[in-house]
Amino acid sequence: MKVPIEVDGFMPFKHFLNKVPELTLTFWIIKIMSTTAGEIMTDFLSVTVGWGQGVTCCVMIVLLVAALFMQLRTRHYTPLIYWLTVVIFSIVGIQITDFLTDKLGISLYVSTVIFAVILAMVFVIWYRVERTLSIQEIFTRRREWFYWAAILSALTLGTAAGDLATEALGLGFKWGFIIFGSMITITFIAWRLTGKAVLTFWVAYILTRPFGAAFGDLLAQSEVYGGLGLGVVWSCVLLLLAILVIGAIPASILEPSDSSLSVQET
Repeated sequence: MKVPIEVDGFMPFKHFLNKVPELTLTFWIIKIMSTTAGEIMTDFLSVTVGWGQGVTCCVMIVLLVAALFMQLRTRHYTPLIYWLTVVIFSIVGIQITDFLTDKLGISLYVSTVIFAVILAMVFVIWYRVERTLSIQEIFTRRREWFYWAAILSALTLGTAAGDLATEALGLGFKWGFIIFGSMITITFIAWRLTGKAVLTFWVAYILTRPFGAAFGDLLAQSEVYGGLGLGVVWSCVLLLLAILVIGAIPASILEPSDSSLSVQET
């Protein structure tokens, strides 16, 4: 049921049910699997299939436009469309970072700063226009555009920061998995102690990107290099099936109602 919502003294021209999922444990599990799947699918398409970076990038941009169009057309949260969009955004974020690094020769230090500035600009404009950054109130088309602009910026920033840590600084995917996993845990503790839901959400969202990439390498890489040796194809298939199954199950079935992380920013 749609409920008219007044925002800063005016009624939106078009309003919807909230278009994004609740911040439950299920959300974060699927988020990590989505970014992991995005990392593995990028390697699969560009290397295994042999498309290369250019063709993969072009195909993903077309799919991104199509997925975003479907997401914007829905009037409520639709798990399949939402998470498909997140996976494609994750792949495009990887392609953007790789293009700047491999084709333009821009240092990962520089690109990480650039994406951080872009994300900060999105937040500033979003807050100046809407007076909130809460993702629990994505019920207008304008807020949805801000939301997805922030998502793409956050995923791209996470990709650049993750590559900086695991490649430029030489940590490797094992230490990347441990370090970024620890940082996500610290962010969760910070949320529990401070209640700053909006800030800790976006910090965790950025961190899950490099964590997912490291997890993807851990699954797909050969045992010789310390991975589980599942390979790109099987890792990708298993992750996508898991996303589809878990995403289709209502959160109320998987976890109690008081497990929601949807705490309002004060």
